[in-house]
Amino acid sequence: MTDESKVRDVVDAVTGVVQAVPVYQDVVQPAAQELGKALQTVAKSVHLALAPVSALVWGYDQIKDFVATKVAERLKNVAEENIVTPKPNVAGPALESLRYTGHENSLSELYANLIAASMDKTTAAGAHPAFVEIIKQLTPDEAKLVGLFIRPRAFPLLNVRREYKQQTPEKSGGKDVMINFSLLGQEANLEFPHLTPTYIDNLCRLGLAEVPAMYEYTAPRVYEALENAPAVQNLKAQIDANEEWTCVFERKGLRVTELGKQFVAVCVQSKA
Repeated sequence: MTDESKVRDVVDAVTGVVQAVPVYQDVVQPAAQELGKALQTVAKSVHLALAPVSALVWGYDQIKDFVATKVAERLKNVAEENIVTPKPNVAGPALESLRYTGHENSLSELYANLIAASMDKTTAAGAHPAFVEIIKQLTPDEAKLVGLFIRPRAFPLLNVRREYKQQTPEKSGGKDVMINFSLLGQEANLEFPHLTPTYIDNLCRLGLAEVPAMYEYTAPRVYEALENAPAVQNLKAQIDANEEWTCVFERKGLRVTELGKQFVAVCVQSKA
């Protein structure tokens, strides 16, 4: 059945309802005709919007080429006797997931590393089945962020708060107006760096990282770039412009969990 036939069926179904209730036909039919036209327009728009997606879904040949190139490249220095059949609960879901994410290079790289690790007898034990589900729930930007976890380093974060200068029963406390601000998005060259705080939330949800309470770096100048960033200084100026408020910086830090370290070792660091 062609797309035009499908659209025509929808229009016929709408007008058929009107014909089935003749008492209201004169009142409803003009509206139904307009609805039919609107549905036809929307159906065509949906078809055009979804057409590129079908082209991105990988088939068997693309997945086979992926294994023969990217995965093989990562195993070229592994002794032949150490190359083993991967666990089905790792390789199977990973290959299936490639159908929908293979076109995203930052995600397909993670899958290639995971499959290669699962095929090396010396690293197969670390290829956890949960890693497939973790990759499936990452955006390409988040995959780039995780790439920063390879080297041990500081990941400073900054909260900006406004608090009452004079604390009274009627006016007390304050409010966070910027949470988990960092320069990690720019450092990782993200497509949407302004979403970095959201990405951090997701990485914490997946168990790869955490933002512990009362966790602050003590090395000098670690937070200097954050506190002097234009976005932070502009917000500080807005808060200080109100005589009732004062601006408070809360220094924090992102910490990679043990699960995150294993994920990086298996899925981020390439055997190649």
